[in-house]
Amino acid sequence: MNTNCKKRGLSNPLSENISGWLFILPALISVYYTILRPQVLGTWWSFFSMNGYKVGKFVGLDNYRRVMRDTMFLKSLGNTWLYVFWSLAIGFLVPILLAIMMNELVHARGFVRFCVYLPSVLPVTSVMTIWYLIYYPDNGGLLNMLLAKFGIAPYVWLQDPKHTIIYIVICMTWSGAGASAMYYFAALQGINRELYEATLIDGAGFFRRMITVTLPHIYGIVLLFLIQQIIGIFSIMEQPLQMTGGGPNGASMTLGLLAYRYGFVSVRPNLAMAIGVIMFLILMVVTCFYFFVNKRIENNM
Repeated sequence: MNTNCKKRGLSNPLSENISGWLFILPALISVYYTILRPQVLGTWWSFFSMNGYKVGKFVGLDNYRRVMRDTMFLKSLGNTWLYVFWSLAIGFLVPILLAIMMNELVHARGFVRFCVYLPSVLPVTSVMTIWYLIYYPDNGGLLNMLLAKFGIAPYVWLQDPKHTIIYIVICMTWSGAGASAMYYFAALQGINRELYEATLIDGAGFFRRMITVTLPHIYGIVLLFLIQQIIGIFSIMEQPLQMTGGGPNGASMTLGLLAYRYGFVSVRPNLAMAIGVIMFLILMVVTCFYFFVNKRIENNM
């Protein structure tokens, strides 16, 4: 009888596990064929020569040497870090400030949340088209039309190699800040209101409340979004492709866009995959640094 009970006790969890695996099997198959398999094959093929899209002979690190000898690679690498820098300098604080603003509002919260989130639901192509028309270099561009009202000559916004990246980052911030702000807003809503009331009783002002109550409670999601933003910006391709094509003279070229050109314009996918592996290794270092910093912060708290 005990043996039968043991068998029955083991059979139920086993059957539940089987049904669970069957339930997630389609997702596992999808992840394998769309993410895992392409990444493994892309890494492996980066060590081979290719004739078009046909794999040739093993060449070791030759593809990586060819990529690193390309002057556009070094320029794209520097530009990519500039995108990361300006994205953090301009765009990282914007969603946090928007979330704090929405959290402090008493009236019209729903309408403000709708306005903040609206740009995030627009397709990237539409957003880039809107901002391209805003930055249009002739008198037909919205910004130049405003300058003309004050008697100022038109400015070539996206054709200025010194500031092109900044202008692209601004439109990326406008497009993506709303979605991030909603996550921060949800985290702020989870903070006990009694903590704010206690600081008010102690005579704390707005900035002291932010430092002593708000930031300690949302630092985890802030750190997580920091690393996610770095990873996301590091692999951007669509925005510079649509707005400037990587120009002027490579001033807005990124590693992602360079890999796209290698793979689909000059049809050298082996070099594109080599760039992909280099990007992966850089982001792995950044991710490990994030886990190290996060663990140190948790240990010190």
